[in-house]
Amino acid sequence: MASKAIEANFDGLVGPTHNYAGLSWGNVASKSNVHAVSNPREAALQGLQKMKRLADRGYVQGILPPQERPHIPTLRRLGFSGSDADVLRAAARANPVILAAAASASCMWTANAATVSPSADTADHRVHFTPANLSAKFHRSIEHVETGRALRSIFADEAFFAHHPALPSVSQFGDEGAANHTRLCAGYGDPGVELFVYGQAAFDETAPAPVRYPARQTLEASQAIARLHGLSDRHAVFAQQNPNAIDAGVFHNDVIAVGNGNVLFYHQLAFLDEDRVLAEIRARLEGTELVPIRVAEADVPLEDAVASYLFNSQLLNLPDGGMMLAVPGECREIRSVSAYLDALVASGGPIRAVEVFDVKQSMRNGGGPACLRLRVALTHQELAAMHAGVLLTDQLYERLTIWVEGHYRHELSQDDLADPMLLDESRHALDELSGILGLGSIYDFQR
Repeated sequence: MASKAIEANFDGLVGPTHNYAGLSWGNVASKSNVHAVSNPREAALQGLQKMKRLADRGYVQGILPPQERPHIPTLRRLGFSGSDADVLRAAARANPVILAAAASASCMWTANAATVSPSADTADHRVHFTPANLSAKFHRSIEHVETGRALRSIFADEAFFAHHPALPSVSQFGDEGAANHTRLCAGYGDPGVELFVYGQAAFDETAPAPVRYPARQTLEASQAIARLHGLSDRHAVFAQQNPNAIDAGVFHNDVIAVGNGNVLFYHQLAFLDEDRVLAEIRARLEGTELVPIRVAEADVPLEDAVASYLFNSQLLNLPDGGMMLAVPGECREIRSVSAYLDALVASGGPIRAVEVFDVKQSMRNGGGPACLRLRVALTHQELAAMHAGVLLTDQLYERLTIWVEGHYRHELSQDDLADPMLLDESRHALDELSGILGLGSIYDFQR
């Protein structure tokens, strides 16, 4: 008999150095807003408001903390020396792009934090976590160490949770985490099908691959994670993302598809071999029938899907049955997408409601509602075993709002990243935050 379980969403709290450096080649929104002035305070408050709205609706909502930025240990590894202020000034003079990478607040997008396999799927019946190496982008490749520390602090009980180090940080094992992974199931506590979506097979030079933009996830990385998590063949399906979609700016699968329960909501151009992918999911799905919702190119052109982040939305169960799609505000600003959503709700299918969330500060850097959260299916025992200090309550929301308002700047430009005061402000804020959340010394500067 399956254990009763819930799906918890762990959102990344936007960090104090949230800025627009345009570091992500292949992410259209990131490049189009390069060097604009950001508002870290507004970004963090928008993220908290999104979390609070979902928590008020009864969803289990957790928080993953931002990381230390600018990351001085990384800059020291690159040969910059002296005091911390000297390191910042030297990096700014030598190569501002390197400083921007070391200062990026990109860990806010926790869909890239890790891949998570629930205990119902794994051989040892524990929840397994593997932090993503994010090797495709320098600014993200430095995240997995602190990500691992945070996850181990939150999910510490080895009777229930298993943690793996990130895969080797090389292109052949490029891993982007849950942004290229979704799970389909009858219920969260039932055995499910984990769908791993990859951009190319690294060791097969004859295999299809994108031409304009790089494929960030490899088949080999997805297969390695499935092995580490103890997934049998009946719990895993490997699907190649359509290379044409990657070249159109669909850098992760969660920009073109999202799944929940037995529903897979996806664009016509999402998968290279759509029929095979659906057939394999159907053959493995237990206790329910797959409900695919296929959005045709004629209804929502791929360009509009990317611009609106229609599929980078959260698909959530409603308490009275059916599902809700939590979309970014941009979905109501693009005519084809807005019309499609109205028709979708009116169709009588499983998606019965659409709610709009304002995450503009994140969207300008290329991340919608789904980028901001890591999904973790937990039984009630596992939920009780995790560290509860990161679960959002009314009291924690109020405390974090005050914390953000007391520590975050209203404006941040690229020139500000070399300001030693920004580093001091960020460290002071994070030191206080780790105490608020009860996570211990997870930052390098605390060690």
